[in-house]
Amino acid sequence: MPIRTQIWTVGAQPAPLKNAVLASEQFLEDMIVSAPALLSEDWLLIGRQESTGQGGRIDLLALAPDASLVLIELKRERTPREVVAQALDYAVWVERLQANEIEAIYQRFKPGADLAADFQARFGTPLEAEALNQSHQIVIVAAELDASSERIVGYLSERDIAINVLCFQVFQLGEQQLISRAWLLDPTEAPQASSASKPGMPAEPWNGEFYCSFGDAEHRNWAEAQQYGFVCGGGGSWYSNSLKMLAPGDRVWVNVPGAGYVGVAKVTGHATPAGDFCLQQNGEEFPALDVLSAARYHRDQVDDPERCEYFVPVQWLYSLPLNEAVKEVGLFGNQNTICRPTTPKWRWTVERLKERFGIH
Repeated sequence: MPIRTQIWTVGAQPAPLKNAVLASEQFLEDMIVSAPALLSEDWLLIGRQESTGQGGRIDLLALAPDASLVLIELKRERTPREVVAQALDYAVWVERLQANEIEAIYQRFKPGADLAADFQARFGTPLEAEALNQSHQIVIVAAELDASSERIVGYLSERDIAINVLCFQVFQLGEQQLISRAWLLDPTEAPQASSASKPGMPAEPWNGEFYCSFGDAEHRNWAEAQQYGFVCGGGGSWYSNSLKMLAPGDRVWVNVPGAGYVGVAKVTGHATPAGDFCLQQNGEEFPALDVLSAARYHRDQVDDPERCEYFVPVQWLYSLPLNEAVKEVGLFGNQNTICRPTTPKWRWTVERLKERFGIH
């Protein structure tokens, strides 16, 4: 069903604001480039008006925290179903982009900038070259979505094609215009990246082993996770939602981006917000944020369920200090906090780590 909102003034006699129209798609694009949070706080814009070499131009390109690409198509007014077909056509081009091509796109968008450095600054983790563009998603931004387009987007999403629509409305308040936005599909429930394998990367049945990317930086500390037995993530739902995949009894292999694999553990509990998570110390139980002191763990967001840190308790089967992390050419890497890889590379990585860790 169409997404429509209404804004009213507050007072003794509330009045609805009149609907308005943006001056142009160019103006909408300029606003997003100036304030990318209009679309998402979880993306880094890397390209604008990129030619596909087949007569088309992609309005905007962005990187998600897992280094997957986000293809963004803008429409100032109603979206016909042809726009969905156009976006899918562009996605074929996006899927085949290599790391050097993505670097070149960023240089055109932000001359003289360093993509790896900006990614690290934006997301707090290194940009793993092997993780770059392992998957992608499509986002259509429009003022209105016709019924046919909605059916097509719903159909594709139900089949794990990562596509979503961000609907916006513009309202007039005196001399000023206001803009609101709403997702067609809940981003926390919709597919976040294309499930199709990239060319030359065959999929296989999941081996039952979970992967964890643990960002040892300002907001979390590996030595404390090793000491007290936990993995964690936060700063936005993108980082914390995947932790909810873990359940007691699962086995998870932990990689610190840029350093290497530091441990394997058995999960002993479910994802818990930082404000409710407790740790054992000297035989007593204390709130985790009262015990942990080597990192911030998003303390300033503790009352925000979307942005606070979430913890999962684990029992370490084997762990290493950060300076002894296992880092070898060919080991699987990914920026997702938790994932279930389905590539031969992951199966090989687990077998190799079993040898290095002495796990059978």
